[in-house]
Amino acid sequence: MEFREMSRVSLALISAIRRAGRELRQARRLFTAIIMTALGATLSGNELRVHADVPAPRPAQIDSTGRLLAAYPEHIQQIRDGLIHFRDGTTMPFDDGRGTKSHAEWLDAPDVEDMLAQPYARGPMASSPDKDFEPGRARNEAFFSKIYGDCRTGAVRGKLVDVIWLPGKSGVKLKVTSVNGVSRRIDAVSRALDALPKRFDAYLIPPGGSYNCRPIAGTSRPSAHGYGIAIDIATSKADYWRWSKPGRDGRPRWRNRIPQEIVDIFEAHGFIWGGKWDRYDTMHFEYRPELLPPTATLD
Repeated sequence: MEFREMSRVSLALISAIRRAGRELRQARRLFTAIIMTALGATLSGNELRVHADVPAPRPAQIDSTGRLLAAYPEHIQQIRDGLIHFRDGTTMPFDDGRGTKSHAEWLDAPDVEDMLAQPYARGPMASSPDKDFEPGRARNEAFFSKIYGDCRTGAVRGKLVDVIWLPGKSGVKLKVTSVNGVSRRIDAVSRALDALPKRFDAYLIPPGGSYNCRPIAGTSRPSAHGYGIAIDIATSKADYWRWSKPGRDGRPRWRNRIPQEIVDIFEAHGFIWGGKWDRYDTMHFEYRPELLPPTATLD
């Protein structure tokens, strides 16, 4: 009797172990499905295929593609197999395959992935920028011309609209692009800045400019102003690295006089600030939602 009882217990134990194994495998499959669903939602429902002959994307690359998709949903359909697929049926490389670049190469010939390599942090700065830390200074010319147009061919002018700068205090008209909601964001920034106390006016009036089809000073690279996505606030209170004498290490001495309250308003609407660059430009703000997703709502 004792032997039979032990046999029954053993069989019951084996059955329980097998049942637990099946349940564990089911749980693993369910967990995998949840993760894939969450990843799909993060990428705005766009397909990220992994083939046997194509390496799986790195986690940082997945984050970069997701941010790019979220920033330009009206233009980008999906990013797949190393290509950006635009809604008009055209494609563009996400990564040029050249690997790590020097800082000069990163500025002069960035691919789209390079534009997202340095993270932009919103809010007050704890210290001056590190050497060559300049999130947003790298701009892939082909990508921005695809989204906003090439001003040298006249492709930007037809998309420009007037926005009144500080309507209650200034009334100056600024030309900015209507593409990707930029003009609506500038208008919201303008109205929020208009509500600041009078002591901020000297930093904002008169504005330094907006649309201007020109290269970046000292380079042949197109300026963000040529896409209609940038604005310079008052130059009288601004600091610029080219106006600064270099320190002992050869780097420009970082300086800033722009109040944080002004920076906060711009950043809430997706505008990065040139004051956070090693080669700083404190009057400069440009719309870069792939680096700084807007947090402020529009009316």
